[in-house]
Amino acid sequence: MLLELRDIEKTFKDNQVLKGIDLTVEQGEVVAIIGPSGSGKTTLLRNINFLETANSGSMTFRDQNIDMARPSKEQILWTRRHMAMVFQNYNLFKNKTALENISEGLVFGQNMAKKEADSLAEIALDQVGLLDKKDFYPSQLSGGQQQRIGIARATVLNPDIILFDEPTSALDPELVGTVLRDMKQLAEQGQTMIVVTHQMSFARDVADRVMFFADGEILEQGDADEIFDHPKNDRTKQFLSAIAEDY
Repeated sequence: MLLELRDIEKTFKDNQVLKGIDLTVEQGEVVAIIGPSGSGKTTLLRNINFLETANSGSMTFRDQNIDMARPSKEQILWTRRHMAMVFQNYNLFKNKTALENISEGLVFGQNMAKKEADSLAEIALDQVGLLDKKDFYPSQLSGGQQQRIGIARATVLNPDIILFDEPTSALDPELVGTVLRDMKQLAEQGQTMIVVTHQMSFARDVADRVMFFADGEILEQGDADEIFDHPKNDRTKQFLSAIAEDY
């Protein structure tokens, strides 16, 4: 077991966003989390990576046991060194080139020499087909190119797990395919991934396990055929019926 969450709860003021989430992820597994907007999916990812702090619950990650409500600074830094996240809106440094956006995490986060970091960044850019854009700034790139640089930035860290927070939601429709292709290639290479997505076809084709998330809870989970063809929960059925043309 690579990652295990137990009874994760998160409340914002009077709104309980996560209601006792249990989640396990095996090495090399791709887990897709689907469900309506505003149901807490992004909040779950942000708690896993300590961008938010849970009110209660525990996480076991690579045999490290962490109290999610009281993580130490060392535990947070350790987790982030072994885990990467790809955001909805790219989160690239606007004043840094594509190459610098990728290499700086290696230099400042892993104390790597700049020459070595730049070399690895070039390899990562080449893998997403953007080596020729290495000296471009985000403003000179399309949304799809920026997101693929975000993926390269995540993979260059060689993380145990990558969290994807609706990585195609901010893209024009014609740009979605290139990003999904890069993600599918990662899955084929055995990269462990948790993907919050509205791309049902990706969830169906690539995920080893699909979770339906609504109202702060995982209501149902199983392989793609189980969830998409034979859902058991009424809320899952309602959601899938509304978006049937997407998968």
